Amino acid sequence: MTPEQIESAVAAAMPQAVEELRRLAAIPSVAFPGHPEEPVFAAAAMTEELLRSVGLPRVQQVQVEGSFPAVFAEAPAPPGMPTVLLYAHYDVQPAGDPAAWRTPPFEPTLIDGKLYGRGCADDKSGILSHITALRAFQGRFPVGIKVIIEGQEEYAGERLEAFVERNPELLRADAIVVADTGNPRVGDPAVTTSLRGMAAFTIEVRTLREPVHSGSFGGAAPDALAALMRMLTSLHDDNGDIRVPGLPRGTFLGQGPSEEEFRKTAGVLDGVSLVGSGSLADRLWASYAITVTGLDVPTVSGAVNAVQPVARARVTVRVPPAGDPKVTVNAVVEFLRKVAPWGVQVSFADLTVGSGFQADSGGKARAALNRAMERAFGRPPRDVGAGGSIPLVNTLLKQFPAAEILLFGAEDEDAAIHAPNERVDLEELRRVATTEALFLHELSLPSALGV
Repeated sequence: MTPEQIESAVAAAMPQAVEELRRLAAIPSVAFPGHPEEPVFAAAAMTEELLRSVGLPRVQQVQVEGSFPAVFAEAPAPPGMPTVLLYAHYDVQPAGDPAAWRTPPFEPTLIDGKLYGRGCADDKSGILSHITALRAFQGRFPVGIKVIIEGQEEYAGERLEAFVERNPELLRADAIVVADTGNPRVGDPAVTTSLRGMAAFTIEVRTLREPVHSGSFGGAAPDALAALMRMLTSLHDDNGDIRVPGLPRGTFLGQGPSEEEFRKTAGVLDGVSLVGSGSLADRLWASYAITVTGLDVPTVSGAVNAVQPVARARVTVRVPPAGDPKVTVNAVVEFLRKVAPWGVQVSFADLTVGSGFQADSGGKARAALNRAMERAFGRPPRDVGAGGSIPLVNTLLKQFPAAEILLFGAEDEDAAIHAPNERVDLEELRRVATTEALFLHELSLPSALGV
């Protein structure tokens, strides 16, 4: 196929892709404990159906210990051609408060060229970018293809990591495309070359056997919630920089967003300042960040006049690519123990960790991607970092050190992933699918093969 034929084939396939994305995103495949499991299995089944539809000769669900199934597909490489592994995940974040959504989270709604709904971007757009790119070749793929679509990335991605370590030959490839990131802005092509790692844990503070009347006991009885608040606020100084020893600020060599762009994308209110020091690229992509992502405390509407005996918080730590998540979380936990007031009882549970990633941007696959992305977007891509984590990437790097790992996708910075009103821009999805299809074609050419 010629590049022009590939572009035409992707464009012709977009109406079908949009309808398939609607169907897939309508499945509430939340793989968190306490959520129904049936929709997760339904999303796996539809993912399997989609992969079969593009002519891949081998498609199957594979069991992942302690997790939902992954979907694997494969087409053998033509003689002398490399093999490319394509990754995405079919599970999604919980929708959260339905009242915060302008449209129902699991009723994908098309508005002004954007499809709104939980998972439309993260990461079911990744699945459809793979499907649409592969469909362009009508079963005659220019290179070897392997596909792995994960079923529990958002909650327990480390379980697929263990699967990869036990089954390296199944996923071995010369290049790996991870479709779970995106461009800074719609139409602004970029390749993510840096990912922060992550550590998360639950902290519990206990002070009393049970709640006691705040009038009779307040002023002397130690309040667990007040203690926890003091501990959590001590993690940062007045400027918002981290106070935990051993977690220094890093430096990102590429260009980050302007403050104006960031404030707009993040929705920072007028008069509210940003936190931390250094450039935004440093803070977002190369430094540690600590966020309290949840609290178990009485609600305002259900509050009673009592001193609280127990309070819990979920704490997430983002770790720069060179940092060690386990060392990092130990430093944070030790700091919290040290600053705990009044001799309160402190415990930690539900620890998860994932390593960061730093790409080598100088290989043949990256050069092929640069050419493909420049043609699809009209200008060459730039390197960017991502503050989020993709647990599998570092495992793939360790297992296949000779493979080039390429991260790009349709999740632009305004896509509101993990938030209400998540959406994917359909023109962006077309450009990303076109990029991927052109990349597969470019990788089969003599110039990419060193011939």
